[in-house]
Amino acid sequence: MKLSYVRELDEYPTGGRRMRILTMAVLAVLIGSYEGQIAPVVPLLLKDLHMSLATYGTVSALATVAGALASVLGGRLTDNLGRVRLLIPLMLLTTVCCLVMTAVHSPTQLMLARIALSVIDGMAMAGTAPLVRDFSPRMGRAQAFGFWTWGPVGANFLAAAIASATLPLFHDSWRSQFVIMAAISLVVSLVIAFNIADLSPQLRARIQQTERQAFTPDGRGTAAPRARDLLTHRTIWAHVVGIGLWLILYLTLSLYGPTMLAHSFGLGAANASGIMSVFWVLNLLTVVVSGRISDRLQLRKPICVAGTAAAVAITGYLVMLMGRQDISQIHLMLTGALLGGALGVAYGPWMANFSEDAEDIDPRLQGSAWGLFGFVSKGAAVLALFAVPRVVESSSWHTWMIIAMCCMVLFIPAVLLFHGPWRRTGTEAIPVLAPTVGRGAAD
Repeated sequence: MKLSYVRELDEYPTGGRRMRILTMAVLAVLIGSYEGQIAPVVPLLLKDLHMSLATYGTVSALATVAGALASVLGGRLTDNLGRVRLLIPLMLLTTVCCLVMTAVHSPTQLMLARIALSVIDGMAMAGTAPLVRDFSPRMGRAQAFGFWTWGPVGANFLAAAIASATLPLFHDSWRSQFVIMAAISLVVSLVIAFNIADLSPQLRARIQQTERQAFTPDGRGTAAPRARDLLTHRTIWAHVVGIGLWLILYLTLSLYGPTMLAHSFGLGAANASGIMSVFWVLNLLTVVVSGRISDRLQLRKPICVAGTAAAVAITGYLVMLMGRQDISQIHLMLTGALLGGALGVAYGPWMANFSEDAEDIDPRLQGSAWGLFGFVSKGAAVLALFAVPRVVESSSWHTWMIIAMCCMVLFIPAVLLFHGPWRRTGTEAIPVLAPTVGRGAAD
């Protein structure tokens, strides 16, 4: 037997085997996101390194920029070299990066260590969404991507829970968390290496409607895939610009949610975090449920728009409440939960829609497409890291939330340029769109 961690499949897997490989892809994004989590030890880190919060923000922003650029490169490499061939060694390298963090003794060293981790992790994670696409036929893709999103969100809970349980055992040493992180990452990386597989290039070039029904678009097997072909289609531009605007509100809540609630409603840190935890719990639930509904109906755009419109309305209501000190925590918790749920409704179907639209251009460019998404999402995070504190300092959280809400409103007209139906035309599965090779920016 060939001694290699790369196992290429020449037949599309079905049943439990396919689900096991999909589970490994989701587990990979969970661990990759966990390795990037530093929030639980930031207060200890700032004190030990004699570093200001502003300096830490600059370090985080620079690391995020490096990760954004690495996502584009990683996406292209995963198309050329294969998903698993790139993913496994890079995951092992991120384990080394976690150990390197224990040797940090200055802000400069922290910056270099975080940039190194962001570059390697950005390239590694660029292969996880394409893996989900490869092993999720269109009849189940939105739900599969819903589970994929559990990785970044679940990492927040994992890092916080482990820090809460273990920091007292190690006398509040922040370095202990990176040793634990490295150990967990190493074990899980080995588990993934022994259970994951890759599709052969020929299988990746096919479009799977179901486990057994596939379409091979004409004219794709002769010419080499070109990443720039994606950028000649206005549909892809609509997706990346639209989701970049959509993510402004999502990232604001992710990066600053508890802080915003504490400042706007006079809450303590613990109460604000408790309200945000409900936001994430319902978000995790609805992203999978809406994905399942989207798959059953084979509709992406109407569900995506409905979730976004609901999120805009709930955000508007939250803005109206801001500044009032007579709002109960139950009231805020319910509002936050509904907002998180609405965002979850929109996100899973959008991911499936983006994957399918990129697939219709060329199924072999999924890595490049998701690398582009990684660049856009990290770019939006950098914008939030820089813009939010400055706008809030010069004006208020009320002003910034109105800006974020308006950005999300602009996502809705972008959906008009996405491919896909607005309503079911029959009881049969929606057929794959006609190939778009040769169609340019005016498609």
